[in-house]
Amino acid sequence: MIETATSACSVALIADGAVVAHAHESVARGHAERLIPMIAGLPERGRAQRILVDVGPGSFTGVRVGIAAARALALAWGATLAGYRSTSLLAAQAAARGAAGDGGDGALAAVLIGGHGELFVQLFEGQVSPVGTLQSLNPADAGALIGARPVVGSGAGAIGRDEATIEPDARDVLLIPAALAREDARPVYGRAPDAKPAAA
Repeated sequence: MIETATSACSVALIADGAVVAHAHESVARGHAERLIPMIAGLPERGRAQRILVDVGPGSFTGVRVGIAAARALALAWGATLAGYRSTSLLAAQAAARGAAGDGGDGALAAVLIGGHGELFVQLFEGQVSPVGTLQSLNPADAGALIGARPVVGSGAGAIGRDEATIEPDARDVLLIPAALAREDARPVYGRAPDAKPAAA
């Protein structure tokens, strides 16, 4: 399991549904420098038959670093490769810690700091079931969309909330429903690129 989409850099080796070894650091920058040594420090240098990697949204560089490493290792080891979203991991972590809505519907919002003052927002309900699509919104619009739902993620403070401040951690990937851990290992940036094609 590889997690580099946010300020966290973490890896976990999992066998038979249990975490065998794990490393986690809050680095903000420098994922590329830390990731490979962290993997190499796992038993058997982290070798696995299946690799899961966070595909975003989050840090543009962090997402690309994690996916590039996962693809290279999958090729070298002959391993299968799949992705999961940072918002799904945050929602699963929050639900496991009892931070989801107490109205019986499990409602919550995963909110991450995005680019240009916007926030990545994904709503969830039930057993970590996404509601609607991932959106990149300004704080005011994000707050209006979220309403009274509990909030988890780095963007909580931007909308005046401080609930369930949880950092993504690779060892918690086991909490994600299997259906949400089968994404293609391609970046999910959460918003359109800033660069535009030149006019013909």
